[in-house]
Parts: sequence; C-alpha cells; structure tokens
Amino acid sequence: MNIWISGYRNYELNIFRSDDQRIEVLKHLLGQQLRTKIEQGLTWVLTGGQLGIEQWTLEAALDLKRDYPALKIALILPFADFAQKWQPEKQTVLLKLKEKVDFCAEVSRRPYQSPQQLKNWQTFMLKHTKQALLVYDPEHPGKSRYDYQAIQTYQCRHDYPLDLLDFDWLQTASQDYLEEINENHLQ
Repeated sequence: MNIWISGYRNYELNIFRSDDQRIEVLKHLLGQQLRTKIEQGLTWVLTGGQLGIEQWTLEAALDLKRDYPALKIALILPFADFAQKWQPEKQTVLLKLKEKVDFCAEVSRRPYQSPQQLKNWQTFMLKHTKQALLVYDPEHPGKSRYDYQAIQTYQCRHDYPLDLLDFDWLQTASQDYLEEINENHLQ
C-alpha cells in the first residue's frame, strides 16, 4: 500500500525556527500515524518537499526505517527548479533529504511555468497512491486546500480513503503525547 502525505507549510502553523519544539511533537505524531499504517501494510510513503508537514513526514519516515527497513520513501517534486527561491540553508535541508530517501524525482523536468504543473503533481500523487493523509483543517484553509480539493474530486470517482488530521486532532494528540512525556519523566 502507498500513501500520499501532505499538509500545512511551516509558516501556516506559525513555526519559523528549525528548533521549535512543536516540530518534534508533529514528527512524533506523524511517526505514530506511519507506524499504524505500516502495521496495516504500508510499503511506500510519497510526499513533496514543501517546508512543514511534507519535510517533517520525510524525517519521521526516515527515523522509522530503523525499525521498519522495508519501508520505502519517495520525495516527488512538482517541477525541476523546486526550492530555487528558498534561503540557502533551507535548500540544503531539502538536498540532504533527497539524498536519504529511496526515490526522488520531479513530475515535470522543466522549471516552474504554470499552476498546471502543480495539478499534474497532484494527479501523479493520486494515481500512485491508494490513500492520503493530510494534516489540514478545512476550517483553517492554507495552501493544502488545493490538495484537499483534488483528493475530494478524485474520491468522487475512486475508492480513495483520506485521513484528515485537523486542529482538534492535533491539539488532543499533542496533549496526550506531552502528558506521556511528563509521566515518564516523573517515574
């Protein structure tokens, strides 16, 4: 089974520093979701390279490969010059992730030309996965709304499950995780 994972960009979650503690919480929660999916037969994780949930998914999946070496990770980019306008240190992080994953490719080998390249990327992701997981809340739209809409449209014609992790879920899961950490420190 293959899954497409995407969600909010870091700035949509008001996370601007790489040492923000919320990143570790989010990576832990993503890792829990992946672990559950692996136990249900997940073999490939497909995601993009956007700052935020996509890169944290890659990091969480790479961490899980120690326990699940058969897990495969694909970094699929929409176009050739993806991240070209990013700050150099952020480009370096993406480059390191590209080197660590099992597969990396661009859907379009051309530099960015039009939004159609992003739609083509969504189509690729939908056709090469059996389900999706989005860290996204429809009541708080962000850039991921386009992925959410593409998935909803695809679901009209295909059996394509979507796990939607909204802000209520994130709040509850984060609190549970932090309580667990506190209990472990007290013992």
